[in-house]
Amino acid sequence: MTVAAGRFAPGHLGGLTPVMPFELVDAVLSETGTVQRRLRDLPSRVGVYFLLAMCLFPEIGYRLVWDKLTAGLSGIPVVRPSTKALRDLRRRVGSAPVRALFEVLAGPLAQPTTPGVRFGPYRTVSFDGCSSIKVPDSERNRGWLGRCAHGGYPQVELMTLVETGTRAVIGAVFGPTREGETSYATRLLHHLGPKVLVLWDRGFDGNDFPAAVHSTGAQVLGRINQRRRSPVLKALADSSYLSVIGGVQVRIIEARVSVLCTDGSTFEGSYRLATTLLDARRYPAARLVHLYHERWEHESAYYALRHTILHARVLRSHDPVGVEQEMWALLTLYQLLRRTMVEAAESRPGTDPDRCSFTIALQTARDLLVCAGGIFEQGIGEIGRRVLSTLSPARRNRVSTRKVKSPISRYAESGNRMARVLTILQAEPERLWRSREIAVLLGDVTLVATYRQLARWTERGKIKRVRTGRYAAITQIPNPLRDQRKR
Repeated sequence: MTVAAGRFAPGHLGGLTPVMPFELVDAVLSETGTVQRRLRDLPSRVGVYFLLAMCLFPEIGYRLVWDKLTAGLSGIPVVRPSTKALRDLRRRVGSAPVRALFEVLAGPLAQPTTPGVRFGPYRTVSFDGCSSIKVPDSERNRGWLGRCAHGGYPQVELMTLVETGTRAVIGAVFGPTREGETSYATRLLHHLGPKVLVLWDRGFDGNDFPAAVHSTGAQVLGRINQRRRSPVLKALADSSYLSVIGGVQVRIIEARVSVLCTDGSTFEGSYRLATTLLDARRYPAARLVHLYHERWEHESAYYALRHTILHARVLRSHDPVGVEQEMWALLTLYQLLRRTMVEAAESRPGTDPDRCSFTIALQTARDLLVCAGGIFEQGIGEIGRRVLSTLSPARRNRVSTRKVKSPISRYAESGNRMARVLTILQAEPERLWRSREIAVLLGDVTLVATYRQLARWTERGKIKRVRTGRYAAITQIPNPLRDQRKR
């Protein structure tokens, strides 16, 4: 076992330490002016590693995270800080060094020869947003992020630019959800260049954003809204046609995808794609439609971030400064794991990084942190060896429809609506209320949702349906025995 000396011994990240060595952390602390003025029991370098360990173990508190960091330091005297001391350490370090670390580590990871990262001469990247990272429902967080419309936790809008072949984060920005995805994505345009092909989903095809991306020299392949009516300037041999969006000449591809599965079932879907790759002979429409599905690698990146690391948990921090620090630490940890996985894949030529398991990398990193192993190990390390020993099979084409489930529970809000409806009906027990009248009084739900809720409450016996579309309160049936007991 080899660790740093003296009070710096708890400052490590197990097998991830070689990717983020002590010298890098010290340089970032010095650059951001956050080095401790006197040597404390908890130096700033230890604080940076503690922040990342905190994200590596999101399910436990500060003291237990510290116990994980020091569990493998047998025979070395280490301090036993209180929860308040560790909280003060977070505040003293701040978010600046963690953000600087992420900016150093962020970026494309694949070599030009790595499988699945290029389309012709272009490196494929994608824009996408994530608005389901939840933070504690404190007054300060609500003041920054606003209240959730469904009564849940405040949510952070995270926008990232990802290398689709490796799912590595090239750039990230986050803040309140009210600002909008395209506004956040515009802040990441400086990461683009002439040798980049940008993929995106619907919602980014407004006139201004494609023009801004085109001005960087990058090429574009994105899905456009079905309602957009782009002019047909010239029909091409592969059934695509030239058009214009926001002053940028594009090629529109209208595709209908039909898949016959082995069980005889079929799946169909339609796409409208816009691209600045105008040469239909060099870039046929069928190849671009197939390439567009690489954009879904971004969803896998968010799944690893939200569920594999966080297990869909709420972040710890109750104020915007802490949330910002925790988000940068989370993104830094994610990038460290991705970098380790890509290096392992590239050590075995021809291995697609898609086959590397993020879960294996994460759990191995957790194990090595507890035993303080691999801190100075060279090469791919234990994490890389375990990833290579458990490679997933080659990726099959995805044919199932995408289903999005809301991360916000609506039970509390539904109960509030039912109480409001009962109050309305009982105020005028003789009146037969129309569904539309009840929906207008509720004000925050659609008519279709009101129909469903009224039907559900009728089945439960909360209200009664007199005839189609008419509802009334359930009147109390007299019960002589019950009334006698009350007397």
